[in-house]
Amino acid sequence: MAKKKVEKKASTPSPTISKIKQFFGSEITHFITGLAFFVFDILLIVSYISFFYTGAIDQSKIDNKSLIDLMSVSNGIENWAGSIGAFLSDLFLNKSFGVSSIFIFYFLGVLSLRLMKATQSKLFKHFIISVSGLIWGSLFFGFFFVNSYISEFLYLGGVHGFYLSQLLQANVGWIGTCLLILGLFVLALIFINANTIPFLRKLFSLSFLAKKEKSEDELMAADNPEDSLAVEILDDAEHDTDLVDDDESEEDLTDDKPIVIENSDWISSGEEEDFVMPDPVDETPYLSKDVDEPDFIIEKTPVENEEWDGSTMAAYDPTLDLSSYKYPTVDLLRKYDNADLPINMEEQSANKNRIIETLENYGIKISSIKATVGPTITLYEIVPEAGVRISKIRNLEDDIALSLAALGIRIIAPIPGKGTIGIEVPNKDPQIVSMQSIIASRKFQESKFDLPIAIGKTITNEIFMVDLCKMPHILVAGATGQGKSVGLNAIITSLLYKKHPSQLKFVLVDPKKVEFNIYSNIERHFLAKLPDGEEAIITDVTKVVNTLKSITIEMDNRYDLLQKAHVRNIKEYNDKFINRKLNPEKGHRFMPYIVVIIDEFGDLIMTAGKDVELPIARIAQLARAVGIHMIIATQRPSTNIITGTIKANFPARVAFRVSSMIDSRTILDTPGANQLIGRGDLLFSQGSDLMRVQCAFVDTPEVEEIADYIGNQKGYPNAYYLPEYVGDESAKTLSGVDLNDRDPLFEEAARIVVMQQQGSTSLIQRKMSLGYNRAGRIMDQLEAAGIVGAFEGSKARQVLMDDEVQLEHHLKNIL
Repeated sequence: MAKKKVEKKASTPSPTISKIKQFFGSEITHFITGLAFFVFDILLIVSYISFFYTGAIDQSKIDNKSLIDLMSVSNGIENWAGSIGAFLSDLFLNKSFGVSSIFIFYFLGVLSLRLMKATQSKLFKHFIISVSGLIWGSLFFGFFFVNSYISEFLYLGGVHGFYLSQLLQANVGWIGTCLLILGLFVLALIFINANTIPFLRKLFSLSFLAKKEKSEDELMAADNPEDSLAVEILDDAEHDTDLVDDDESEEDLTDDKPIVIENSDWISSGEEEDFVMPDPVDETPYLSKDVDEPDFIIEKTPVENEEWDGSTMAAYDPTLDLSSYKYPTVDLLRKYDNADLPINMEEQSANKNRIIETLENYGIKISSIKATVGPTITLYEIVPEAGVRISKIRNLEDDIALSLAALGIRIIAPIPGKGTIGIEVPNKDPQIVSMQSIIASRKFQESKFDLPIAIGKTITNEIFMVDLCKMPHILVAGATGQGKSVGLNAIITSLLYKKHPSQLKFVLVDPKKVEFNIYSNIERHFLAKLPDGEEAIITDVTKVVNTLKSITIEMDNRYDLLQKAHVRNIKEYNDKFINRKLNPEKGHRFMPYIVVIIDEFGDLIMTAGKDVELPIARIAQLARAVGIHMIIATQRPSTNIITGTIKANFPARVAFRVSSMIDSRTILDTPGANQLIGRGDLLFSQGSDLMRVQCAFVDTPEVEEIADYIGNQKGYPNAYYLPEYVGDESAKTLSGVDLNDRDPLFEEAARIVVMQQQGSTSLIQRKMSLGYNRAGRIMDQLEAAGIVGAFEGSKARQVLMDDEVQLEHHLKNIL
């Protein structure tokens, strides 16, 4: 024991060193240092300005004198910043870089603001800008303004600029120095702004084309002098017209030119005409009959492989029906005050020391520790010394949580792809990840995903986005009040901001009747429903079953079209259709993506059972290639809701906080969701990868504003109609069995079969003391009602209801 204590004491860092590190790493020290730099920067600016007025007077007093010699009461210095200001301004303005010395206090200003956490600018970039500005500005003024000076003692380029320009002229000449200055200026622009290179390319290409056109015009004029004269006369006439109608031409240009907002919003001017849904035949890309071509070209029939010769026409534009549609603007979303809080260095330092101390108390030594601060969670990556078992650290999860007094500690041992162990600790002051910050980001605006879904931010503050087309279906689960509904709204919102109504349709299923009601305004733009459906938001269980079966019909129809077009997926098919290679008269059409979102899947399973699960499983297995994707959500992550069939077909899963490890394993096949902190904290799983993300927050009023913004625009005449599905009548089922004339013991027999989970006629005979014929009729009625499966010979029938609660819901719907 004594030996252990000695080793522990030897490994403990010195208290003095710890205090010094804590002092220099504290936020207070950084702020005070930044404030001091800021005050010094202001003093330097004042001395610079004063030098232009008092420099000549002070020059004789400061020549060949040090700063110490000038520090006296009767120094006679006139500079507004005193002797220190006179000395520094003379040093930088006169003896060094001239007027380009302004870059010195520019960098000092950025440095002071960074230390005070008033800005998050990158110091290295501003340092390079400042150094480049000092050198280039001094050379520029020293070369071009060599005979210009503010006073007898101050040249614009300073001593540095004067001698450097003289040196360059002596070696590369006047022209070489000019080219060098110009080249350095271009290099600086390329470093500062990435758009410089495309601009220069465009500039060079335009000048080349202008020269080429001019040479061609001169050649034509030489060959045809009369034509040249006619062209000049016409040009003069057009020029005169432009002078007369200058205002009108400007208005026309403004009207014809679309205005881009947030890289995705196209605003076209002019009055909107009433929308009329064109017939499929009218959309056929025939050649114009006004063209002077033989009739047999116009009536050309497509070849048998379904490809159509429409290459002479312009590409089909699916957005043309709603060409005036404007994407939602970013200002519809809200900014939050605590979205960009500065890092609390005291909290991070204290947590780091407590983790080290806790591990050392159990004899675990670490060689390094690194913190990565996220919006709500900080990841501490530790590297244990050789010989330390990972399981030993993993078992200390509760002890570390106790020492940090934090909820939701999660240990990742080891972190995949790294030789470190991760300890995730919640921040005391979590930040809100606003949907506005996600949508306005460059990553989202420039995303090339087919169906981009912006979920939130990772621990490293990176925007987390996925492509629904590659998922291709998502299972969302979590306890009540942990952010599941907000997550669904974030998914829908991100798709609304990136897709045109012609490219995407939603099927929204809302058994609770209140979650998706806010999207009813966009029915004629983005929603799909059955032709006989009164409302596009589906809430009735019977209509849910019919809608899912209608989607399977749509899926089969799309596969038939893909087969005829000889393509493998919706992207290839739509590319062919847009390029006029498929004939609409043969049934071909542009296919929008369809996203089916079911809010409370658990309630549907308990109510409709296999009638819901089977079509969902079939859609999930086959619909990816034809652009139909599903997102199902539940707050009951139990095995009878998230069955093996569902899990097998939903590889992408989002888990919000749950109450137990069993629920976490049900969703993700691994623990972890039970250790989340709630309020949008989630784990995203796709395959073996597990990512912790803070879900973006979009409030209900924000969603309402987005829906109103879209709904107030011109839309299609109605919602997107799914194929018509005619279900079986409730009173009549298979084999002509009339459920209106059911046996009085029907419901009691149903309960016995469901309780025993055995669908056999002999069971009903024994339990109810009935004859074989009557028990057989009851079994046929149970099959017709969808409670048991079909007859399978000597085997017992499959029971389609999992428990009595589900049975009671089912009986209420069919009886």
